[in-house]
Amino acid sequence: MSHLPPDVKPDKLFAGSCVSLIATAMTFAVLSSITNPLKEVFLLTNQQVGQITGAGLWGFPLSILIFGSLCSTLGMRFLLRLCYVFFIAGVCMMIFAKGFWMLFFGALTIAFANGLVEGACNPLVASLYPDRKVQKLNQFHVWFPGGIVIGGLACFLMGKYGFGNWQVQLAMILVPAAISAGIMMFEKFPPTERHSSGVSFGEMLTATFSRPLFWLMFVCMMLTASTELGPNRWMPAIMENAGLGTPGSGMLLLVWTSLLMALMRQFSGHAVDRLSPTGMLLSSAILSCMGLVWLSKADGMVPIFLADTVFAVGVCYFWPTMLGVVSERIPKGGEFALALMGVAGNIAVGAITIPMMGDIADVKGHSKFDVAQTTAIVQQINDQLPGLKKQGTLARDIELNGMIDKTVVLAQEVLAGAKSGSLPPKSTANVLRGVQQCAPDSEAAKAAKGILGPAELFGGRWSFFVVSGLAAVLTLVFGLLYASDRMKGGYKAEAIQD
Repeated sequence: MSHLPPDVKPDKLFAGSCVSLIATAMTFAVLSSITNPLKEVFLLTNQQVGQITGAGLWGFPLSILIFGSLCSTLGMRFLLRLCYVFFIAGVCMMIFAKGFWMLFFGALTIAFANGLVEGACNPLVASLYPDRKVQKLNQFHVWFPGGIVIGGLACFLMGKYGFGNWQVQLAMILVPAAISAGIMMFEKFPPTERHSSGVSFGEMLTATFSRPLFWLMFVCMMLTASTELGPNRWMPAIMENAGLGTPGSGMLLLVWTSLLMALMRQFSGHAVDRLSPTGMLLSSAILSCMGLVWLSKADGMVPIFLADTVFAVGVCYFWPTMLGVVSERIPKGGEFALALMGVAGNIAVGAITIPMMGDIADVKGHSKFDVAQTTAIVQQINDQLPGLKKQGTLARDIELNGMIDKTVVLAQEVLAGAKSGSLPPKSTANVLRGVQQCAPDSEAAKAAKGILGPAELFGGRWSFFVVSGLAAVLTLVFGLLYASDRMKGGYKAEAIQD
């Protein structure tokens, strides 16, 4: 650590960075956990929920574009202080939301906080450990799946034992954010590696944009992030319908995925020594493709958990190793190159992959509804729900009456469409969701769940299968990179020349 100023405490800064990433990861777990409650409470479609949870990712590149390239100018400590403000504002906005748009902008604000964590901590770790970038970035990113394990287990236990609603789950995000602030708020931070080596801002931009390797990795980052984060974001909601057992078992599957990823990343040094970074990426692409294809077809607890294990081992090294390779192969790109890699991954996942998977789930799931059976259930809903409206001025009664009115309007729309022999897309599923929220113990709700669950599962599995095609493309690209390294005598990191 002789390259660092004497008053910099690398172990403390690394620990604080890890806790910050736990807060980021908990947002991922919580947003995944509350997918179904949001659909039921606000009567949202899968696509709308995909837009909300997707905003939790593509807001990241907005904060990176504004602040990431100015990391050396503004300072890493300033960026982290700002992220704590965004965490508080975003969580509060979602907790007190009245509809889709407040949920959307709350998730977007939280994403700004997450982007600031990545934008500050990735160059911080690279600057603290310039000779072990791939290994230390992997060990730093242990706490993304590690944070999902923490948040996922907490959400599962809350759901199982009934202590805490979706608002309480959101509030949990503020706990690691506060701990990180306590660790890092007043610490001395080192300059970035790029800045301390005398590379100017202009040279950083030139080194990034002029390298064909960067553009190849930029595109690959879109695909690797989509392969990892898209399925993970939808995993609890989709697999909850796969007959895994008790409610919340879909979240346990996400926790299992994250635990495996954390363990694998912790021992990334062995993988670097045995496979090389490009060899790690190639192996990851092959295994993630196999895991997704298997998940799209697996039935029952054991096959699903086995398929998920293959998927988890496959995707575990994608994100940090992509950052490490860019930092080692294009060192003059500095924090700007790392920021743009994060931009690529999060734009692809948040703005394209997650909403696309939701839309695929809506379309394919709708195809599984039998017109006659579904029409009969919707008619029952239309006839019975108005009689359940409450008389009174209590807030919970007003909210229930509002949900009943929305569900009945949708039911009438579905019945009108059914007269022509077809069910209107999206509205049909929302009617079935609405009755489960308004009258969960009714016979209509039980019948609705019986046809909605298999449809949701079928649509979700189709979305997994589509994403497996991205992993197949990555297998080809990383195979060529690995072969090129072997022909040149092996993988070699570059150093900034004075």
